[in-house]
Amino acid sequence: MARGELPDYPWDLMAPYRDRAASHHGGIVDLSIGSPVDPTPGVVREALAAATNAHAYPTTVGTPKLRAEIVRWFERRRGVTGLTEANVLPTIGSKEVVALLPFLLGLGEGDIVVHPRAAYPSYEMGAVLVGARSVAADDPAEWPEGTRLVWVNSPGNPDGRVLTVDELRAARARARELGAIIVGDECYAELGWEGEWADRPAPSLLDPAVTDGDRSDILVIYSLSKQSNMAGYRAAFLAGCRTLVARITNVRKHAGLMLPQPLQHAMVAALADDVHVAEQKERYRARRDRVKPALEAAGFRIDRSEAGLYLWATEGRDAWESIGRLADLGILAGPGHFYGVHFPEHVRLSLTATDERIGEAAARLGAVAIR
Repeated sequence: MARGELPDYPWDLMAPYRDRAASHHGGIVDLSIGSPVDPTPGVVREALAAATNAHAYPTTVGTPKLRAEIVRWFERRRGVTGLTEANVLPTIGSKEVVALLPFLLGLGEGDIVVHPRAAYPSYEMGAVLVGARSVAADDPAEWPEGTRLVWVNSPGNPDGRVLTVDELRAARARARELGAIIVGDECYAELGWEGEWADRPAPSLLDPAVTDGDRSDILVIYSLSKQSNMAGYRAAFLAGCRTLVARITNVRKHAGLMLPQPLQHAMVAALADDVHVAEQKERYRARRDRVKPALEAAGFRIDRSEAGLYLWATEGRDAWESIGRLADLGILAGPGHFYGVHFPEHVRLSLTATDERIGEAAARLGAVAIR
């Protein structure tokens, strides 16, 4: 694909399935997109309301108070010590960073961007936008010479895969061999469900056990969209190597990319309050506990999905056939085809629906359970 030439937006292909699902007599249950449905916490909304007298331009680097709170949050919630305000930067959501990062880092034609096999499409799109080549590979041994940027995503979207400290260390070591920058997309870190991740966040690429105290050429991205129901705020941040943060900041200054000051104030409130995060996780846990067994009873196998906001499921047929079967039940999911070529028989189902809609989905799946 030529530089700047973009494919059609894949979700447009879902229009007929959305119509089929919407025609169900009980209405549609939309589990296709991970857009939060629960209220933004009061502590966040109150902070936003208190900061509406924003007459001056905000700064690209963010307020000192926000940067200090991000540093504290990384130490408290992610076990990442030793960061300073020079190591962090607020961003206008996380998708913007993912899509623009190759540009912000100066990549171009001939460069290679590596991302997971089951991958958020914006990793590839970021490469396309600068004319770079994307390679889908999970095994660090398969990352080719010429790689300039490596994306790791843990917990994964769409598959909910969590990378252990040892796996993160191996990824970092291989990136260093290649002279590549490695970036951890950790936006679902608080949402662990099974095994050792059931009651604690997934490990960070910036964990000292991974970095051995050397953060050079390492970045991580985090978003408040999922943990704090702030998707509409576009509130996210990155952290890591101060040299890379400085370069990204400089480009963003020239481009005029800055987070509105009232939203920065709201982010401080969200980052400082762990109570609402725990409450939201329990809402998602309850929804997962209803949908997962219903899907399994209806003939789906759940793969990975030990963390994150989705169930990665297959019934051993082409994903479009499964999407059609679910649409006939009034349930809308996302086909694995949208997340790369390696999982054509999987579908992704989100936990972001109301308790009533989740219950309705479970009931409909239960009605067609394999006896």
